[in-house]
Amino acid sequence: MPFLDISLNEMDGNQKKNETVFSRAWEIISHDNSIPPEEKKAILKLIQVLIEARERFPDPQKTEGDNVKPITQEIISKHSLMSTVKHQADELDALQRISLNLTSNLDLQKVLDAMVTEAMNLVKNAHAVHFYLFDRGALEFGASLNVNGERNKPISTPRKGGLTHSVVKTGKPITVEDMSTHPIYKDRPADWSGSIIGIPLKFKDEILGVMNLSRTVTGRFSRSELRLINLLADQAAVAIYNARLYKRLSQMANTDSVTGLPNRRALDERLQEEWRLAQQTGMPFTVVMMDLDGFKAVNDSFGHNVGDELLYSLFNFLAQRMRSSDFLARYGGDELTLVMRSTDIEAAQTVTRKVIELMSEYRFPFPAGKEMKLGITAGIAVYPTHALNPSDLLRAADSALYHAKKYNRGQFTLAKGVTGKLNPLKAKETA
Repeated sequence: MPFLDISLNEMDGNQKKNETVFSRAWEIISHDNSIPPEEKKAILKLIQVLIEARERFPDPQKTEGDNVKPITQEIISKHSLMSTVKHQADELDALQRISLNLTSNLDLQKVLDAMVTEAMNLVKNAHAVHFYLFDRGALEFGASLNVNGERNKPISTPRKGGLTHSVVKTGKPITVEDMSTHPIYKDRPADWSGSIIGIPLKFKDEILGVMNLSRTVTGRFSRSELRLINLLADQAAVAIYNARLYKRLSQMANTDSVTGLPNRRALDERLQEEWRLAQQTGMPFTVVMMDLDGFKAVNDSFGHNVGDELLYSLFNFLAQRMRSSDFLARYGGDELTLVMRSTDIEAAQTVTRKVIELMSEYRFPFPAGKEMKLGITAGIAVYPTHALNPSDLLRAADSALYHAKKYNRGQFTLAKGVTGKLNPLKAKETA
């Protein structure tokens, strides 16, 4: 029993010594402001492990009190180094992920959606991130994401003198440590609080947009957070520039050089799109082939330069008067193709008749004040009544146009059905 009493006393003594050591260690740690609060407990656990190890193999030349401060400082030093290395590794991982996500895509909206996702992962207590695009002196909403997972819901329109406009004007980042006291947000909604940073998205000294990232807490952003935010902003600017360039090149490839309207390539893509949509929804769509009557006489009388000017003027005159859902393309020469979504035979005839009637309103300044008689002849084909795929539908409308030019010039004709012959007496319509 005496042995048991001695063992218990030794255990009590060791426990009291450990508590004293831990108290002194915690006092040192708690006064070190360089250590994040959430990491201080982890350091104390490391100290506990090291102290227990040294109890098993004590250094007879050192007293217990001498061990406390060196042990604590050693752990803090090593932990600080480990934290620094971890932060740098995290930054490298984030940079690699950002580069892959942003540079591997040329679709602008997909690039913007990837950016907001990455931005929310860079900062602790992130509340929301908004990207705005800046082009030709105007700001427009690009993409957003908030802490609740809601995407592409703009919180507000950029205000003159607000954060976004100020970032564009200065071309420099602006940090607001506390929205409740900053003059930029003096008229803010009551539920706006925390801190926010606005970063310009610049490429080759050109501002392409602004990234605004808000937090639920006030105060400064850490150096590592600012470093990552700026890395994202640089990558985002490059990605936006590339996406815009790709879009412009794609538009050029799909645009007719004379009229500026979509060309045959763009028409084929649109027909495929409408066909897939019609298959999904069960709704019809219409193709109208149109030919400009009197165009050959213009070329013969005034030359091809005047003919090109006429095509540009007239075709854009018609395009501006189409419905927003309609698609008007230059098929080639003096031919136009109109594609109308969710349009049946009856509606197609009504629209085509109005297009033909528009010719009476059009005027072109021919040289020497001369007048030339112009008109439009058209052929109509509706999916699935007249054909079951885009190429056959286009051919059906073209055949109807040929029939109208031969028998009903200046008006329109319906295509024949999938089966049966075209009856010009029953199919033709007058304006």
